[in-house]
Amino acid sequence: MSVAQKKPHLTKAKLGVLQSLQQPVLVCGQDKSILWVNAAAEIFFGVSQSLMSRQRLEDYFKPDSPLLGLVHRASAFHLPMTEYRMNVSLPRRTAERTCDVYVSPLGEAPGLVSVLFQERTMAEKIDRQLVSRGAARSVTGLAAMLAHEIKNPLSGIRGAAQLLEQTVSPDEAQLAGLIREETDRIVKLVDRIEVLGDARPLQREPVNIHVVLDRVKLLAANGVARDIKILEAYDPSLPPVWGNTDQLIQTFLNLVKNAAEALENMREPAIRISTAFRPGIKIAFGGSAERVSLPLEIIVSDNGPGVPTEILPFLFDPFVTTKASGSGLGLALVAKTISDHGGVIECESEPGNTSFRVLLPVSATDKSAISENQ
Repeated sequence: MSVAQKKPHLTKAKLGVLQSLQQPVLVCGQDKSILWVNAAAEIFFGVSQSLMSRQRLEDYFKPDSPLLGLVHRASAFHLPMTEYRMNVSLPRRTAERTCDVYVSPLGEAPGLVSVLFQERTMAEKIDRQLVSRGAARSVTGLAAMLAHEIKNPLSGIRGAAQLLEQTVSPDEAQLAGLIREETDRIVKLVDRIEVLGDARPLQREPVNIHVVLDRVKLLAANGVARDIKILEAYDPSLPPVWGNTDQLIQTFLNLVKNAAEALENMREPAIRISTAFRPGIKIAFGGSAERVSLPLEIIVSDNGPGVPTEILPFLFDPFVTTKASGSGLGLALVAKTISDHGGVIECESEPGNTSFRVLLPVSATDKSAISENQ
């Protein structure tokens, strides 16, 4: 039986408004029965409306969940209730999601309440990336200032080590070679930090993202992911991205390389690259009132062991790495490049599924067509 049938005062217009919201919404009775859910809630919970409407909140939330108390108080006192940063466990996901939860009585239907979930994941990860970029600028600003002073003595050390290699005994030559190799490694590290701090504007043009991804797959299949199955799930109708081809190739190659390294010693390792068009995603940057549309979604995922939970919030910070020999600059550089393209990147990870999700704007030549469809 529908909500409209149980409570005639809850009009179809009201349900239409709730259905149109992009946030997950439930309508519950005083006994905490779930009477109706919108399409966003079906996706959020991974359960169909027909099934959820025959169940209760207790089927999805633990007995000590703050949500149950919110629904009870909102229904009993006829007042809206809010809980910020609530951890929500979903039936088909092992990882929790952090949400702001808004519970409101439905004035048209006494005794019924709506429960709206505003997921904080994307907003918090974007904020974290902005903080990471600030930290990266501080680090790279110092590196740019010191790069000349660092490289000059390193050049002298390297030259001296080369001369020693030619004049000393074989055992000592091995040590001189080690000095030369470590000097080269330090120079490369400084070069990478300088790239991270490069603030020059990108030269951009309309780029077919699938041409980029095909090149990445070809390079990976003949290199870092030679023994790994690479799967594709592309939306062929995607418009061009407004980007720099070379930098996009390097960025997605870094993500595939990162996935391949996570799959070492795994049985049946696989990397999946998918693309999709998501016209509903708009984000405001830098305090601007203008919301930028980021409809192009590219996901690089793997079936590896996952990222440690204590590292995940800081994954895009400079010098953060889970690898014994890693510099911690690869993902920081990926995040910088995506940000320079006007996009965002986030990571979701649990054992058996780690996904890097990139959202990018379309080419300037396609923006008018997209805005007409929104």
